[in-house]
Amino acid sequence: MTRVALQAEKLDHHPEWFNVYNKVHITLSTHECGGLSERDINLASFIEQVAASL
Repeated sequence: MTRVALQAEKLDHHPEWFNVYNKVHITLSTHECGGLSERDINLASFIEQVAASL
């Protein structure tokens, strides 16, 4: 979570997320465009890289 939070801050993009026990659920969307934006795609790509490294 920390790595993703730091990257989200760097991208100035703040997803909605929930952390319960050992699971994290992240919802990526951009309210301004009413769906997914390039920021969402960039953060999703970073999240996939982090998950693969665990």
